[in-house]
Amino acid sequence: MEFNPGFDTAEDGEALETFLRGRLHSSTLAAFAAGIVHGVARHRAELDAELDARSTRWPVSRMAATDRTVLRIAVHELRHTDTPGPVVVDEAIELARRYGTEASPRFVAGILGSLLDSLAANPQPPVA
Repeated sequence: MEFNPGFDTAEDGEALETFLRGRLHSSTLAAFAAGIVHGVARHRAELDAELDARSTRWPVSRMAATDRTVLRIAVHELRHTDTPGPVVVDEAIELARRYGTEASPRFVAGILGSLLDSLAANPQPPVA
């Protein structure tokens, strides 16, 4: 998608499923991961708008690609799954720490912390 603009989740879905099953070795985890990939692709504009609203100094277009991707995944998971918010945030921070820059974990934590506070004040059920 962002790193492979020719990838189409609809056309290449079978290749994605095969890749995920091979890497994750669990059909349940592969299905969950595929749902995240398809969901981020489907809701990208909505996710980017949410991130732009939360990040006052860095619009999505200026974020480091790794941070942007981690944040899109996390916001999708917070908005569209029943995974507990603190779990999503912890996992996103770990991904940022592992694949981002030294500043990435703090940046990701700040944006997602703001979103979690907002969701706690105004709880909404996950949107399919």
